[in-house]
Amino acid sequence: MADGDIRPATPDDVPEIVRMIRELAEYEKGLDQCDATEELLMSVLFGGEVDGVAPASHHGRAAAWAHVVEHRDDTCDPPRTLAGFALWFLNTSTWTSRHGIYLEDLYVRPEFRGHGYGQRLLATLAALCVEHGYARLDWWVLDWNTPAIDFYLSQSAVAMDEWTVFRITGDALPRLAARAT
Repeated sequence: MADGDIRPATPDDVPEIVRMIRELAEYEKGLDQCDATEELLMSVLFGGEVDGVAPASHHGRAAAWAHVVEHRDDTCDPPRTLAGFALWFLNTSTWTSRHGIYLEDLYVRPEFRGHGYGQRLLATLAALCVEHGYARLDWWVLDWNTPAIDFYLSQSAVAMDEWTVFRITGDALPRLAARAT
């Protein structure tokens, strides 16, 4: 494997991915909201019986995936370290009646930025879209994260400024769910 190769994540990568998720949460000023654990992420990516995590999609396939990028430095021990990751899942557009990829997180550790790893992770997901006939590659970015916005714009991404993101979480989720009966 050459320096900076992108590959699908394996169960052995989960502890390091969780550490990177926590690094990203801290950067985004949300570490206090980050509940990621190795057990939960292992279940999300590779299946398992954990409360709140679907073991697979309705069709029995994995519900989410991750790709990682390894940085090689033969002067270090170990000589390979995970420099970044992309965690994603399939979404669906009613307008195109096709799947797309929703990129939940793209993260490259600060010390490994400038190697093109973020661009290559994004390009890997774009290639998956093309290979499988998916219509879109979507993600969110915090409006104050200028470095990320500039990076995405440099990759020909288009901001969807006319859309507003909504979320129901915490105590509001079971209150709304109670109305289903």
